[in-house]
Amino acid sequence: MKKSLRYRFHSGKNWKFFYYSKNIARRLVPRWVYNLVFPLRCKCLMKGQNMEYLMDRVNYYCKLDEERELPTEVGAMSRIKDGHPAVYYHDFFRTHRFFGKEMRGAMLPGDITYVPDFPTFLKSRPIKGDNRNSVVLKLCRVRHFVFLKDTIKFEDKEDKVIFRGGVIQPHRRLFMQKFFGHPLVDACEVTKRPSSNPPEWKRPPMTLYDHLKYKFIMSLEGNDVASNLKWVMSSNSIAVMPKPTYETWFMEGRLIPNYHYIEIKPDYSDFEERIKYYIEHTDEANEIIKHAHEYVAQFMDRRREDLLEILVMKKYLKMTKQV
Repeated sequence: MKKSLRYRFHSGKNWKFFYYSKNIARRLVPRWVYNLVFPLRCKCLMKGQNMEYLMDRVNYYCKLDEERELPTEVGAMSRIKDGHPAVYYHDFFRTHRFFGKEMRGAMLPGDITYVPDFPTFLKSRPIKGDNRNSVVLKLCRVRHFVFLKDTIKFEDKEDKVIFRGGVIQPHRRLFMQKFFGHPLVDACEVTKRPSSNPPEWKRPPMTLYDHLKYKFIMSLEGNDVASNLKWVMSSNSIAVMPKPTYETWFMEGRLIPNYHYIEIKPDYSDFEERIKYYIEHTDEANEIIKHAHEYVAQFMDRRREDLLEILVMKKYLKMTKQV
């Protein structure tokens, strides 16, 4: 499926050229330089920070509450070689570069929907159950951490729900089967992969900014989390979704239904009723947008975000008896 020039240069997504350029430059710096500047960097990042807030988030990402040994086969983090997808290895290096070469740790790239047998760094984990071995870092940030500046007021947007994405998972296919062509919905499949879905479902990709013409945007989980949720919650549109089952650095498990997003049932049986309600109750819809913006704001402080990753890794090393 070909992408237009407008989509390529004004999609709203992060530019991977700059992302890779920065990360390649980081790799060229000798590790001893990072070790040398690390105390000064930490001191600079810590200045003026709210420690109670910091530790609350650190303990959320790393829930290890007792010391434990890593398996002997777990090697030094510095020896974890680049693999696919490369973004996970770049983001992992961004944090572990400040720690000694001998420090050990495991990292799983990709969409992880299970809890590992021992403490492991990853992007995503199940929200329910004992997920202490799943230590969350801000991995795959170039794709997942996109925020938009939306200049269109909620009242000026179209009274519809938009969905664009791959339709592989059964729950996404169910949504398309129920609501493709519905007067309240603009839903299409966007994928490069061969698909057995009806051909009329397929459309070219839209820019993220084109999504913002609509009052409501579906944020359906894919293999793990809904990757569009961050930028939707930064906009003046409202995320519509069932209660999330997976979470990332965005702490989806802390989102409050009908406060940060519009919750619908997993079988979509109340979908039409919920959308019509918020079309008619504009004040309540704007309250959700306000709360979503407040939630997103905590991720906009780059200094604090960098510090949090360092503190999460430091706790991991402490709880695995390495510092």
